[in-house]
Amino acid sequence: MSVETKAPREPCCSKLKLFLVSLSFVCFAKAFGGSYMKSSITQIERRFDIPSSLIGFIDGSFEMGNLLVIAFVSYFGAKLHRPRLIGIGCLIMAAGAFLTALPHFFQGKYVYETTLSHILEENTTESILPCLANTSHLVINDQATAASKAACEKEAGSSMWIYVFLGNMLRGIGETPVMPLGVSYLDDYARKENTAIYLACLQTVGILGPVFGFMFGSFCAKIYVDIGSVDLESISINHKDSRWVGAWWLGFLVSGFLMLLAGIPFWFLPNTLPKQGKSPSKKKQKDDIQAKSSSDTPEEEQEQGSFLPEDNTEEDAPKPVTMAAMAKDFGPSLKRLFSNKVYLLIILTSVVAFNGFIGMITFKPKFMEQVYGQSPSRAIFLIGSMNLPAVAIGIIVGGYVMKRFKLSILGAARLSIISSFLSFCLLLIQYFLQCDNSEVAGLTMTYKGAPEVSYQPESLLSQCNMGCSCSLKHWDPVCASNGMTYATPCLAGCQTSTGVGKEMEFHNCTCMGELKGQMLALPTNMSAILGQCPRKSDCDRMFKFYMAVSVLGAFVSACGGTSGYIVLLRSIHPDLKSLALGMQTLIVRTLGGIPPPIYFGALIDRTCLKWGLKRCGGQGACRLYDSHAFRITFLGLIYGLYGLAYLLWGVLYRQLSNRQKKLVLRSQAKATALEANGNNNPNGHAMVSIFKNKDDLDRDSESTI
Repeated sequence: MSVETKAPREPCCSKLKLFLVSLSFVCFAKAFGGSYMKSSITQIERRFDIPSSLIGFIDGSFEMGNLLVIAFVSYFGAKLHRPRLIGIGCLIMAAGAFLTALPHFFQGKYVYETTLSHILEENTTESILPCLANTSHLVINDQATAASKAACEKEAGSSMWIYVFLGNMLRGIGETPVMPLGVSYLDDYARKENTAIYLACLQTVGILGPVFGFMFGSFCAKIYVDIGSVDLESISINHKDSRWVGAWWLGFLVSGFLMLLAGIPFWFLPNTLPKQGKSPSKKKQKDDIQAKSSSDTPEEEQEQGSFLPEDNTEEDAPKPVTMAAMAKDFGPSLKRLFSNKVYLLIILTSVVAFNGFIGMITFKPKFMEQVYGQSPSRAIFLIGSMNLPAVAIGIIVGGYVMKRFKLSILGAARLSIISSFLSFCLLLIQYFLQCDNSEVAGLTMTYKGAPEVSYQPESLLSQCNMGCSCSLKHWDPVCASNGMTYATPCLAGCQTSTGVGKEMEFHNCTCMGELKGQMLALPTNMSAILGQCPRKSDCDRMFKFYMAVSVLGAFVSACGGTSGYIVLLRSIHPDLKSLALGMQTLIVRTLGGIPPPIYFGALIDRTCLKWGLKRCGGQGACRLYDSHAFRITFLGLIYGLYGLAYLLWGVLYRQLSNRQKKLVLRSQAKATALEANGNNNPNGHAMVSIFKNKDDLDRDSESTI
């Protein structure tokens, strides 16, 4: 006759649930700050006039901060007061956010490059542009002495990006204890069947942070960087211009205040909690149940359990240990952890997949801007309002599937593999959803009589503008009435202009009709307006297909997120859980978080057609990319990394399957030995053999899993 006990009813506001709510808010706040940093990449790149490779290095400083402390925080933090360590991390993240915004308040006003230093004629509304037969109106400051350039660099504060680098690194240091200590705390005191849904809740609320972060980034990208201190009517560019810089600093102030608020509850939570569903007053009853169930483990528990031998010892409050004892045990713990083959395969798979993910999410807004002609603010808004909600729904669905069907570790691995494969197939479809290059005279379109485009500065010149005193370095685009973009009004051969600011219009532009492939007849209206010409109408249709495939791929990929995390949690020993999560974060952030923005950015820089000009005359940020080369480079890197990660998932699944077969065989041998012991050997000699076999299994689980 089986003894059935009913677990005590848990109060709706238990301390574990309060911890879950608090940790969820921290995940929201840190995800808001991290996603806002990603959404501000383009604005920071333009504000400090730096290439994509350097902005990738700055973005990677977050992982560098993790690298500095995560191994020590994960190991020593697990033996200290975990909630308070998370609270300290929140304070450090807030300080990092405020430091990131600091350069805005010390730099001068933003000065964007322009060639419109024209001369107003008296008693007329017309302006004479530099396209003149004589050379008396050369663009000033095109050449500068070394001394004047050095003085200008100092005045412009060109090295202020270092504060952004340091602030982002501080955010990385502060974020270190949140997930390793928070997840291990939840898993220690929650029921095993509840862990998956709790993780899904954490990840879902964490996804809301990027949703709001990207949408707030989109809002700030439309606000001029020096809002409140300049006359916006005098600004001749808008938020669609590649020289526009939004109020990038504003979101970091908001992020800092959110982190300060999120850290408050952790100062009042206890270090330990009773195991969920267990009552200390019923310890004796629990011992009786454990004695009965030692030889008969329910199938449901086996499915939700791990590949590790059962440990039926009572979970008492941790005994106080000294720092010396913890330091002495650190080396052996690392050795035990890295002798786990499944853990090593999970780390390797995560590193490869994280390389692709970080590279993709860092430069996805720029990809949408350059390939599909979207403005940075719209690209950021669409990611926040469409892709990220799809990810949140996918995480919820994945967590529900895990709980509803009570998937074993092999089932969780299968779910991750299937979702990875389907999302990879959807990613492959994106290669065929392309638009034509932007039509820019002398860069993507050649002049009549000129050789094929060589992407050299001289390719901007033709007979129509050869006699003009045009700068070949500046980027001040105009859209002509023939639908063609020219790098500057001067290079379009425009003679005069009317209006001021954004309403300026240029006339008598002699370079229209001079490009290959155009009709011989000149357009009747030889005028141009400020800004690049929009893409062709079929590009908008192609972009809609791209967004549909991208959103569906995000949903499918997220369905396997929770199950992949469960495989990790169930493949390590409980006493190594915090260390394992911390080391995974350390290695994945180091090898999968720092390099991708740098090498993605460096390769993307090679597809640049037109570099901007710094205020002091040096090379600035890229203004125009070859969209075909950009697309092939960007998607090619992602395909290679995700394809390799999928192959590694197959190897991992095979290792898990082999381990499962070994455990089944040993479980059968144990049951047979117990039966023989009960019938033929009342003296207990068979039990000695069983416990010896359990010790062998303990050692094997550390070296073979």
